[in-house]
Amino acid sequence: MRKSLYILIMFLNIGIVKAELPITAQYPDKITYNGTEYSLNSNPLEPYFEKNPENRPDMVSTALWRGYVGHFEIIDSELYLIDMTRPIGFYKDEEGNSKQRWISIYKRYFPRQDKVKIDWFTGILILPYGDLVEYVHQGYASLYSHYLLLEIENGSFNESREYGFEDFIEFKRRQFNEYRKTKEYQKLYADLKKSDESIDESFIQQFMLDFVINYTSKFLTE
Repeated sequence: MRKSLYILIMFLNIGIVKAELPITAQYPDKITYNGTEYSLNSNPLEPYFEKNPENRPDMVSTALWRGYVGHFEIIDSELYLIDMTRPIGFYKDEEGNSKQRWISIYKRYFPRQDKVKIDWFTGILILPYGDLVEYVHQGYASLYSHYLLLEIENGSFNESREYGFEDFIEFKRRQFNEYRKTKEYQKLYADLKKSDESIDESFIQQFMLDFVINYTSKFLTE
């Protein structure tokens, strides 16, 4: 089952960066929305590096396989990248506590732009916040008490929705039920089954339900 989960994660590329097992919990990207900074359960910059693999930063650690943390902001209803950072080591603060030191690497990639519209991204951004309900040491699988969802189309903000944990789980079920009616679902299911014929149907269905927001591009239900 562990092997099957890895194959599905690799295939979907749902914000958990490709890597050898174990798939460690990752440093999330950040986004500022309505003046508040949130962590992201999505990586909107990844399509850029998929098209330009020669530019990808080196892996930092098992907690940062992609080599960077993207800092995004919704500005005038548009999604922008405003910074990229990566850790370079540790330092001691005034109380003697060890702290991670971060530097900006943004200008290495976009030297002439103060901000970059992420017009290649279409999908639903997941912004978890509030209390930690359950910690899962894998990708972005930990669960939180509240979720803010932002629907983005070609870098333009369309709609936001906010859910408590239980309502978020119920929304995913409704979203999945609608997704199952689409040709995209049929193709994805067939491809996943083909990738490893030993995976049983119930496992695929549960996995697709758990991560339905990551591979649907818009809200399919109220």
